[in-house]
Amino acid sequence: MKQRVWTAIAWALAATVYLGPARASDEAGTDFPGAHDMKQFAIRYTAAWCSQNPASVAEFFAENGSLKINDGEPHVGRVAITEAAQSFMTAFPNMVVEMDALELEEQQYRYRWTLTGTNTGPGGTGRKVRISGYEEWTIDSDGLIARSLGHFDAADYDRQLGKAP
Repeated sequence: MKQRVWTAIAWALAATVYLGPARASDEAGTDFPGAHDMKQFAIRYTAAWCSQNPASVAEFFAENGSLKINDGEPHVGRVAITEAAQSFMTAFPNMVVEMDALELEEQQYRYRWTLTGTNTGPGGTGRKVRISGYEEWTIDSDGLIARSLGHFDAADYDRQLGKAP
C-alpha cells in the first residue's frame, strides 16, 4: 500500500513538473484563452487516473456530471464515475495513464490519452495493454467536467486482452 501511495505522489509531481508532449492549443496551434489553466486541470486529471484512488477522478466532474465510455451507458454523478474509474483501476493495478494532448475544438476540449497496464485484477488475463483514446469534455461554469464522451478502439483493447471478438 505504501508503494502505491508513493507511486501516486511521484506521478502527480512528475505530471506537474513535466509538461512534455501534452499541448493545449486551438486548431491554428496557438494558445487559447485559459489554455494554461485547462492544461493544469488535464495534468491533475491524468495524475488522478494513475493514483489508484477512483474518487479523485470523480472530483474533476460536476456533481451531476457524466462519463460515457464508447457506446456504454453514461455514468452519471460522482458515485457512478467513481465506480467506473474503480473498474479500470481494479482490472489494471499497475495502470498508467499519460496525457498525449489537450485541444480545443468548437467550444469543446479534447483530452487525448494513452493507458498502459497489465490486466492482473480479479479474473484478469495477465496480459499487457496499451491503448490510446480521447475524451470530449464539456466544461461547466465552475470549471468542472459536465460531460465526458470517452472513445477508444474496443476491438483492439479486447484483442490485447486475448478476448475473442
